[in-house]
Amino acid sequence: MSISVTTWYLEQTSPADLSPAGEPPAEQDLRIVRSEVPSPEFSRFLHTAVGRHVNWTDRLTWSYAQWAAHLGRPGVETWVAYEHGTPAGFIELAAEADGSVEIVYFGLVPDFQGRRIGGHLLTYGTERAWDLAERWPDLARTKRVWLHTCSQDGPHAKANYERRGFRVYETTVTEEPDVTAPGPWPGAGPTTAGASAGE
Repeated sequence: MSISVTTWYLEQTSPADLSPAGEPPAEQDLRIVRSEVPSPEFSRFLHTAVGRHVNWTDRLTWSYAQWAAHLGRPGVETWVAYEHGTPAGFIELAAEADGSVEIVYFGLVPDFQGRRIGGHLLTYGTERAWDLAERWPDLARTKRVWLHTCSQDGPHAKANYERRGFRVYETTVTEEPDVTAPGPWPGAGPTTAGASAGE
């Protein structure tokens, strides 16, 4: 069985395009930290914990070696948001030879949605995409930041990107297999009723 999936490609072409979100309240003790040591185990955990409810399946078949090779590539960065020391979500960046930086993945663990983390993490991650070459001096200065989201993602995902200043430059519609991502374990999901992905 297949379903029709709409994919939107969005971009910023200048750091001035970014429209920052406000920060969560200080009592949330939110910190955003770069995961500097490539860790396939940790990255796969983030991928399954965040991607379970939006059907991220493309990396589930990756071997340890594939994860390690990807994470060890120059210009690939994972920034993780922690609330009171617990991973709440992440944003993965990947630099390209032409000066583009892709936001490859971005999202929150379901229990942390609706807590004003998403907009702030996207703001912070986009800023890191624009200054990525400062941490990787052998790479070209960032000229463009882009991403894609689709109708399988959370209902507020596209609007969150647009609020941060990303503009749609291409839209596609494809037929894709109707599959469900397993998550960290069968039946994993939010323990409380939270809002959908976004702010």
